[in-house]
Amino acid sequence: MNTQLPDSYKDFFLLDPNIVFLNHGSFGATPRPVFEAYQKWQIELERQPVEFLGRKAGELMQSARARLGAYLHTAADNLVFVTNATHGLNIIAHSLSLGPDDEVLASDHEYGALDRTWRFLAGKHGFKYINIPILLPVTRDDDFVSAFFEHVNSHTRVIFLSHITSPTALIFPVQAICERARAAGILTVIDGAHAPGQIPLDLDALGADFYSGNLHKWLCAPKGSAFLYAAPRVQHLVEPLIVSWGWESENPGPSRFVDILEWNGTRDLSPFLASPAAIDFQESHSWDEVRARCHRLAFDTQRRITQLTGLPALNGADDHWFAQMATSPLPDSTDIVALKARLYDAYHIEVPLTAWEGRKLIRYSYQAYNDENDRDALLAALADAL
Repeated sequence: MNTQLPDSYKDFFLLDPNIVFLNHGSFGATPRPVFEAYQKWQIELERQPVEFLGRKAGELMQSARARLGAYLHTAADNLVFVTNATHGLNIIAHSLSLGPDDEVLASDHEYGALDRTWRFLAGKHGFKYINIPILLPVTRDDDFVSAFFEHVNSHTRVIFLSHITSPTALIFPVQAICERARAAGILTVIDGAHAPGQIPLDLDALGADFYSGNLHKWLCAPKGSAFLYAAPRVQHLVEPLIVSWGWESENPGPSRFVDILEWNGTRDLSPFLASPAAIDFQESHSWDEVRARCHRLAFDTQRRITQLTGLPALNGADDHWFAQMATSPLPDSTDIVALKARLYDAYHIEVPLTAWEGRKLIRYSYQAYNDENDRDALLAALADAL
């Protein structure tokens, strides 16, 4: 089936048309109407900075949080804007009171920046940060959850897990993990960097204690827009990384969680305020259909790379483990540095190749601006290069 996107959709994006861009997962890309909304907010800020930041900012941010909360199915006061998911998750990791008798349990698929965050704090406070190997290929969700909880013990205080992993692009069954953890009295901290805009999110139903997700990736908001969620039952545990006016607010709002985190001093609020425009853009352009089409492209790419290399996918033949972004193993003999450079220099293909847990991987992302021509360009280049 030909599912090529109309050229008009490609024209929404500012990407270089000479590049086959298959790396939306790293930093995202913003459609023109959303980028224009972003610039509009920047201009308004510059027209009267004191009026904007001193008198309007609180109401504007509350309105943006309300729109985001409706999109994520949670109350606005359970959310604060942060610049990226790493920032949001650092707030939580630094807030939790952990000591030498405690353990933080994670997988071996976590994002490197957050592994470093937890290891830094473990070295400082004496708790253990443990990365559990996930048996590959992944099979049933129930098997994943059962295997993960075999490593839980009386010292486990926190489970830290990616919703969609960065190195392997796998969707982990975090709702089941959160449900079981809460019954055991274990806090859950979920890295949702790749989830908003790529898969449906209902934060209240998901059941995580803490969740941080990027809006500038798959939701296509401007760079530097993300959120931190804290369930009401645990908001009292949160401390600010930057102590500012909200810590002893003279005019406290209904949410201390928002008060102590939202105002960090002077900064550009435009990426946050333009996030509702990103939600509106996707809702008005049949994004469920876009996501489904991109998933089919990712699945077909994975299937055909498997045929090319003879190496099975990390998710076997089951496509429910990924959405618009997927990975494929490459032969062990692959020089991934040289191959990545060749793909870009000779074929003008932007796609990440990584070494992970003894494997060589290629991760490809499909967004609205991609079509079968991009898929075919990648497959032809790999067939030639390998």
